[in-house]
Amino acid sequence: MAELLLELLSEEIPARMQARGAEDLKRLVCDGLKKAGLEFGAAQAFVTPRRLVLVVDGLPEKVPDISEERRGPRADAPEQAVAGFKGSLPEGTIIETRETDKGNFYFAQIEQKGPSVRDIIFASLPDFVGKLQWQKSMRWGSSGLRWVRPIRSIIYIFNGKSFDGFLNDRGFGSLELLKDKNLAPGNIPVGNITIGHRFLSPGQIIVTDFTDYKAKLEAAHVILDAAERRAKIEAGAAALAEEAGFKLKNDPGLLDEVAGLVEWPVVHMGAIDEAFMGLPDEVLTTSMRKHQKYFAVVDERDILAPHFIVVANTETTDGGKLVVAGNERVLRARLSDAKFFWDKDHEDRLDSRVQELGGRVFHAKLGTVLDKVMRVEQLVVVLAEGCGAKSADAERAAHLAKADLSTGMVTEFPDLQGIMGRYYALADGENPDIANAIAEHYSPQGPFDTCPTAPVSVAVALADKIDTLAGFWSIDEKPTGSRDPYALRRAALGVIRLILENKLRLSLLGVFGQVDLEFDGADLLAFFADRLKVHLRDQGVPHDHIDAVFALGGEDDLVRLLARITALGEFLKTEDGGNLLVAYRRAANILRIEEKKDGKTYNENPSTDLLQSGEEEALYEKLMHVGPKIAAAIEAEEFADAMRELASVREDVDAFFDTVTVNVDDAELRKNRLNMLSYVRRCLEEVADFSKLEGGDT
Repeated sequence: MAELLLELLSEEIPARMQARGAEDLKRLVCDGLKKAGLEFGAAQAFVTPRRLVLVVDGLPEKVPDISEERRGPRADAPEQAVAGFKGSLPEGTIIETRETDKGNFYFAQIEQKGPSVRDIIFASLPDFVGKLQWQKSMRWGSSGLRWVRPIRSIIYIFNGKSFDGFLNDRGFGSLELLKDKNLAPGNIPVGNITIGHRFLSPGQIIVTDFTDYKAKLEAAHVILDAAERRAKIEAGAAALAEEAGFKLKNDPGLLDEVAGLVEWPVVHMGAIDEAFMGLPDEVLTTSMRKHQKYFAVVDERDILAPHFIVVANTETTDGGKLVVAGNERVLRARLSDAKFFWDKDHEDRLDSRVQELGGRVFHAKLGTVLDKVMRVEQLVVVLAEGCGAKSADAERAAHLAKADLSTGMVTEFPDLQGIMGRYYALADGENPDIANAIAEHYSPQGPFDTCPTAPVSVAVALADKIDTLAGFWSIDEKPTGSRDPYALRRAALGVIRLILENKLRLSLLGVFGQVDLEFDGADLLAFFADRLKVHLRDQGVPHDHIDAVFALGGEDDLVRLLARITALGEFLKTEDGGNLLVAYRRAANILRIEEKKDGKTYNENPSTDLLQSGEEEALYEKLMHVGPKIAAAIEAEEFADAMRELASVREDVDAFFDTVTVNVDDAELRKNRLNMLSYVRRCLEEVADFSKLEGGDT
C-alpha cells in the first residue's frame, strides 16, 4: 500500500484560520479519493504557521485493470449504429462478430489497464489547492491563484516518488516543459523539497516520506503537530511560573492561538513594573493577552503576579535576555498609556459622561446611544419587580450602563466596556449592586457565557437586550438566513437564558408593549419561539415535544412553557403515556377520515342518552370527572398533576376501542361515538398537541 504526502508551504497563516484550513484540506482530498472510488487507511492533517500538511496511508498504487465483454448491435445493423458502437470503445479494443440464438452480433473484448493512483491524485491537486476556502484570501505576483497567503512551494510525494514541476493559476506543469528551470513569479515549485525554521534552519530539506519529513523538520526546528507545540508551551510556561513561586493562569484559548504563531516555541518570563500593578487586573491581562499574546501569572490566591510569560519563535545565544527586555519595554509603553487613561478617567464622575453618549450613534435609524439608554431606563422600571430588583437601583444602573463608552480607557480597550464602568462606579461611591450590573449587563453573550443572577444585573441585561431586539424589529432589520450582522439571535438567546436560568415569570408580549418603539410584538415572539426551540434541542429535548407544546399557541411565559414541555417528556416515558399516544393517534385518524367523508367537524359533547355499552359509560364518566381536573391543574401550572390525571384515562380509552364499534349504521349513535372520540382528543390537547408528536398522527 502507498502513502501520500502533501505540504503547502506559505507565508504565515493567521492562527485563527489554521485548524479550519488543515481540516478543509483533509476533507477535500479524502472526498476526492472517495469520489474516485479509492479506498485508504488513515488520513492526518497537520498545521504550523507556515504550512498545511496532509498524509494519507493505505492507498492502492493503481486502479485494478478492467476486463469486460460488451455486446454491440447486430452484424447487419445500420452503419451508423455500428460506427457509434465502435466509437464508444477504448482505442485498440478487439471487435468480432459472433453467432447467438438471436442472430449475429458484434462483441468487443475490452482490456483496459487501471490508471496509476499517483496520476489520479495528481490531476486533482489543483482543485484541492484552489478550492480551499479562507475567510480572507489574496493574490500575489502575476498569479491569478487566490490563497490565504502567498504559497512558496508544494511537496507532492506518492509512494516515495515525487513530482517535479510547478503550479500556477492554470494548473500543474512539468519542469520539462520549461526551457528555463528558474521559475518565473506566479509559478509555485512542486517536488520533494521544503525548508525548516525561517531563522534557525532556513536551508532546503529533501524528504522521501512522512516519517522522514517529520523527523527532518524537527531537526530543522519545526514541531509539526500543533498539539505538541501547545503542550510544550504549557509545560514550559508552568515550569517558569513555578520556579518563580507562582502558577500559570489558565487560558486555553491563548494557548491554542500562540501554538499557531510559532513553529519552535521558546518560553521566557518577564516582569511587570510595580508602578502598573495598581491597575485593574482586566486592564493588565487585556494589554498582555490581546495585544502582546502574553500569558498571565498568578499567586496561590489567584491574584495577578508582577510577571508575564512570552513565547518566542527562536532561540538566542543570550538565553532570551534581549527578547525579554524588548517585550518588557513594549508592555511598559502599553501600560503607561493604560495608566494615563485610568488616572484621567477618574477626574470626572461616571454619571457626568452619560450626556456625551448623545454624540455616539447607536444606529442611523434608531438614534444615539443616549436615546437607547433612555429607552432602557424606562423599560427596566417595568422589569425590576419581576426580577426581584429595587426599581431605583435598576434605573440608576441602566442610566450608567453605557457611560464608560465615553472614557479614555474603553476607547483604547473596547473589550473592557462594562468592566471599566464597574470600577469607575465603585470609585464614585455607587451601590455595588449597581456597579456589578454595569459590568454584567452585556451578559450572557453566548451559550457558554456566565449568566447574571443578581436581580439588578438581570433586570438591566434583560432591558438592554429586549430594547435592542425591539429596535431592530421596528426598522425591519431582522436576521435572514445565515445573515445576522447585529447578533440578534445571540441577544434573543441571552434573554431566554436570563429568564429560564433565573426562573422569571414574565409575559414577553406584555414587556414588548412597554418598549417605546412601534414593532410587531407577535412576530418578535415567534422569533423567540424559534430560538427557544434551538436552545432546548441543544439541551437534548426532543423536537416533537417542543412542537407539541408550542402548537397550543398564545404562550409567552417561557418558564411555564418549559415546565409544560418537561412534564410532557416525563409523561411520555411512562407506559400510560405511550399507550395514550397510540389511542390519540387512533381517535384522530378515525375523526379525520370521517370528518372528511361527512364534510363536517365533530366537536360536541357526547349525549348520555345514546351511551349503550358499559365501556362507553365508563369512558364518559371518566372524561367528565378528569376533564375539569386537567383544566384546573393546567391553570394552576401543576403540569405533572395534569399528566397524572390524563394517565388515569388510559384504561377506559383502551376498553372503549376494544369493545365499541364507532362506524355503526345508526346515524345518531355513530355521531355520538365520534363526538366521544372528539372529547378524548380535546382532553389530550389541553395538555399538548399530540398530533405533533412522532407517532401522534398518520
